[in-house]
Amino acid sequence: MFTLMGVRSLVAASVVSSIFLAQESYAILRFGCSQLVTQRFDPLVTPGQVAPHVHQIIGGTRFNLTMDPSLDLPTLSTCTTCRFKEDLSNYWTAVMYFKHDNGSFVRVPQIANHYIGGPQGGMTIYYIQPPGVGAEGKGFRMIVGDPMLRTRQSHQKLAPHEPLDLTSPEAYALSFRCWETGDFFGPDNSFAPGAGPYDTVGLPPKRCPKGIRANIYFPSCWDGVNLDMPDHHSHVAFQLGKVDPSRSIFFFNGTCPSTHPVRIPMLFYETYWDTEIFKDVWPTDGRQPLVLSMGDPTGFGQHGDYIFGWEGDSLQRAMDNCHDGFGWPEACPELTILSDEDINKCVQRPRVDEVVEGGYIKELPGCNPVQEGPGTATMVPGCTAISTTAVVGPTPGV
Repeated sequence: MFTLMGVRSLVAASVVSSIFLAQESYAILRFGCSQLVTQRFDPLVTPGQVAPHVHQIIGGTRFNLTMDPSLDLPTLSTCTTCRFKEDLSNYWTAVMYFKHDNGSFVRVPQIANHYIGGPQGGMTIYYIQPPGVGAEGKGFRMIVGDPMLRTRQSHQKLAPHEPLDLTSPEAYALSFRCWETGDFFGPDNSFAPGAGPYDTVGLPPKRCPKGIRANIYFPSCWDGVNLDMPDHHSHVAFQLGKVDPSRSIFFFNGTCPSTHPVRIPMLFYETYWDTEIFKDVWPTDGRQPLVLSMGDPTGFGQHGDYIFGWEGDSLQRAMDNCHDGFGWPEACPELTILSDEDINKCVQRPRVDEVVEGGYIKELPGCNPVQEGPGTATMVPGCTAISTTAVVGPTPGV
């Protein structure tokens, strides 16, 4: 059984408290999820069709091309790659690749974050909740970010060492942390995600000795009516108020706009990309060799997708009764903890017959030439990439 009791006393007195400076009324669910599948699926943006670019997906095994919002995912999935048995949601982001000097690409692997056990790849998921927050429900889904962007937006902070737009919490939503030491107790972990000198909105302009962590915050205000919208984001909004730049929006206590008055948990993703393994082939001419799967070498197109899939009222019970400020899974008896073995054996077979990982490939899957911007990226006309699916081997839960 997964447990953090052995490190609780050590970490409780660590930089966790100094990073987040949690108000006593706030609580967190923080848990790891292993990889479910890596493939060109995006049922929100391109339902029923193979997606334009590759995503890495975690969560329940019912993940498919359509994700009909009327279906109850917990009753259809056979397992989940996330730490809590009750969480059959799906979470996904773009994939990072390393571009070799010869023009070929190789997928950058993901590694487990600090103090989440031993999931294979995947992400760390946070539900950050103030008191009295209401959980989302069946059919809820949302997106943050725009994969076609190739330049900083007017509401985003400049980085590093340039002024922040303190009037815009949305400015802190998407960022990357450059790990210098990789030490949980080190200086590069002394700021909340999205804050401090180690975080940039775009991809770091240098080699990060211990890897890169992608930070993705979702809006935490809902219109209270629509579970989704055609654009998948206008039914939610970021809070309003002045942000403390040393804390980012991790425990931001702003107000919801009148158009979106219902406070929901702030969903936050951390993805730890192991760029250190490329240190011996890193370009010596200063070129930044990393590129996201939609052909984005800037990182400004970072984005995240979410489909709610919690069993019954389990998430609401957790919000009501689990009040740990550090987010230990074991501190939430309302939920059932799964072992590393449980989550790591829960996998889904890719259904697009193409190579997206495991070795060098000549081009990014899905017709995604590298587009540096600063203009918005464009789709390649006449793309001949594979657009059909076929289950290769048995697929759990489908």
